[in-house]
Amino acid sequence: MPIIGEIIKRSVEAVDKIFTNSDPKEAQEKALESLLSKAKNTSFGKYYQFEKILKSENIREEFAKEVPYFDYDQLREEWWQKVIDGGEDVTWPGKVKFFAVSSGTTSTKKHIPVTDDMLQSIRRAGMQQIKGIADFDLPAEFFEKEILMFGSSTNLKEVNGHFEGEISGISASQIPFWFEGFYRPGKEISAIDDWDQRVEELAKESTNWDIGAISGIPSWIELMIKKVIEYNNAETIHDVWPNFQVYTSGGVAFEPYRKSFEKLCGREIVVIDTYLASEGYVATQLRKETDSMALITDNGIYFEFVPFVPENMAEDGSVNQEAKSVRIEDVEEGVDYVLLISTVSGAWRYMIGDTIAFTDKGKGEIKITGRTKHFLNVVGSQLSVIQMNKAMEQLSDEFDCQIKEFTVAAILEEGDYLHRWYLGIGGETKGKEKDFSSRLDAILQENNKNYKVARGKALKSVEVKIVSDEMFRKWTEETKQKGGQVKIPRVMKEKDFREWEEYVAKTKF
Repeated sequence: MPIIGEIIKRSVEAVDKIFTNSDPKEAQEKALESLLSKAKNTSFGKYYQFEKILKSENIREEFAKEVPYFDYDQLREEWWQKVIDGGEDVTWPGKVKFFAVSSGTTSTKKHIPVTDDMLQSIRRAGMQQIKGIADFDLPAEFFEKEILMFGSSTNLKEVNGHFEGEISGISASQIPFWFEGFYRPGKEISAIDDWDQRVEELAKESTNWDIGAISGIPSWIELMIKKVIEYNNAETIHDVWPNFQVYTSGGVAFEPYRKSFEKLCGREIVVIDTYLASEGYVATQLRKETDSMALITDNGIYFEFVPFVPENMAEDGSVNQEAKSVRIEDVEEGVDYVLLISTVSGAWRYMIGDTIAFTDKGKGEIKITGRTKHFLNVVGSQLSVIQMNKAMEQLSDEFDCQIKEFTVAAILEEGDYLHRWYLGIGGETKGKEKDFSSRLDAILQENNKNYKVARGKALKSVEVKIVSDEMFRKWTEETKQKGGQVKIPRVMKEKDFREWEEYVAKTKF
């Protein structure tokens, strides 16, 4: 009998019963008050009079009135550059030792402060995720197994007195000592910079581990699993790790990868979605009956929501300062909101770049619906990424294929606009571009009235180009970072799209 596992399981279940029913409104009121109190003597806190806000009758209302919205570029130009240069007590108390560097889709290269308080927040969120596992009825044996966390290298780069890396690498480099016995691939392999070499060393050690859970970005975890299977001359990953039961995805929709993951596994696994961004651990799935994620409302992040409608958005994708934010108790289910966060890393009313929709207001559960700059509305089509993802799922089912990656742009040719899509598909689908084009067009018209109107006016045609899904992976590897926490841009501006097309034309598989 797994005695230790049984003890851990019961402890997790007990904690789950005690702590998971917090009131989101109350938790958020306390979160903002704590943030303002800790940062009131920083340069930012003095400039925006946090002391005065704390003394007001309605702290949340006064905060929204006194502090403007910031996107990354605005916050860096006005405040964070001083933090990057080594300044202390700028937007959060103390000096920042770590920066999450991300070649994200909302800016060419981000340097996000990661404070000690944020690292503690991420650890607590990880415990909340483990706490949520209590709802998935896993056997006691699971709680004695090892956890494979495979993200970016933990070999952080020292720059001007601070350390830089991706958030997954920073988090893994700072794991608590008591977790080291469960953590794989361990410090030595995790510190290898080259992704291929890191996977090679992992595969060599794979049979020495008893993995129960894996965490990481789907596209790179899929490649890693394939390598482990190949190295061990196995048929499925369960031939190598028979006790693998839980996969924790993060920040990227898992559904496009579900079929390929099923082929790599010898049995069904539990998939748990999480939302760990460079700016903090935002949400995690807590219930098995939904794939929605619960916002973590009592852990150093204060949330606000701006309705994602044209009048609230500037041309560059930032939020208009005149737009009214909505508090967590006032949101509506099924409405797209721009997500704003204020955090223990000194982000204030910060536009993280994602849009979300609430699926259960009472439980604070959400789904990521897209990126603010991945919203296709050049000719009034108002296509969100969640609508695109659903269309890809439907196409995959109807054409019996796997569309793992895609990107689209509105292109102006000979005076008319068209939508040109590139679909990353595994399998034999060559020569079916016209079939995919007409069916994709029909699906989008059926499910989006604005798109249907646009198709009758300014949007003259729809084109689909089919490429290997490896094309997207190769492009990420060569232009971003292999194995990194990089999201494929679902919608590209025309200039970037032309560069993508040039890359596709010269790259062969």
